[in-house]
Amino acid sequence: MQGGRAILLYIAKRILLLIPLLIGITLLSFALTKALPGDPVSGMVGERASPETIERIRAQLGTDRGLAAQYLGYLNLLAHGELGRSYYTNRDVAKDLAQKFPNTLALAAGAMFIAVPLGVGLGFLAAYRRGSKLDRAITTISVLGISMPVFWVGLLLMLLFSFWLRLLPPSGTGDIRFMVLPAITLALPAVATLARVSRTSVLDIIGMPYVQVARAKGLTTRRVNMIHILKNAMIPIVTVIGLDFGSYLNGAVLTETIFGWDGIGRFAMEGIIKRDYPVVMGTIIVGTIAFVLINLLVDLTYQFLDPRVRLHARKGR
Repeated sequence: MQGGRAILLYIAKRILLLIPLLIGITLLSFALTKALPGDPVSGMVGERASPETIERIRAQLGTDRGLAAQYLGYLNLLAHGELGRSYYTNRDVAKDLAQKFPNTLALAAGAMFIAVPLGVGLGFLAAYRRGSKLDRAITTISVLGISMPVFWVGLLLMLLFSFWLRLLPPSGTGDIRFMVLPAITLALPAVATLARVSRTSVLDIIGMPYVQVARAKGLTTRRVNMIHILKNAMIPIVTVIGLDFGSYLNGAVLTETIFGWDGIGRFAMEGIIKRDYPVVMGTIIVGTIAFVLINLLVDLTYQFLDPRVRLHARKGR
């Protein structure tokens, strides 16, 4: 009972800390976006528009006010649960993000569905065959997976499976056939990272005395691997999974842009190119909240994986 109450207090504390974090991130992001060269109004109306037209649109959008007044106005919008409207489409940014975030979530989940079992499995295999040709091959593949640019991998997969073999659609948002190529592209760097981390973590655990004792007691190899090795090796692995999944939920900008996937990463890129500040700020805020919540879930997972990890101090400290 006391442990459950402590976990709830920890969750409440982390959520409350999200408020000053969001204020700081919005302030920094707002200042940086406003410091970008160019004028969004000039991009909207074109070079031939009269100065009167430009000033009228600036007044309508509120960009004619000072930076501090614009930021306070944006905070007022956030306090009312709004993210503003797009300069170009006049659509509610919150509604657009609500439509696009499920697409990004599906793509991120698909990528992790590929990356986690494949990366962890390769890492375990390399650790058990340490020093062998298989270990060196997996290590080499992992280095290549981390080194290859995402856009290059995506274009190669598109060329192979869409234009040569004609098995999968090259771009667009739709059923699982449209998700396969971007999910694989997004998963490959995660597979490489997880394989390296898993190998290192398993090698650290294999030599521990309790693993040798478990084998000496006659426990089956499967039981030793699943309970005594896998569980104790999972903390660094879960950390990498959380970081990757959180970054994917922020929008895989290159992957979504290359494959025309209608997610928040592509939405953010379009906003940056057009200097559509409400869109840029909205994607940053949603991405921040998603990343903090994923990190909170990872921290809670630590306590279940290793009882030595406590989220609260003991009595008397």
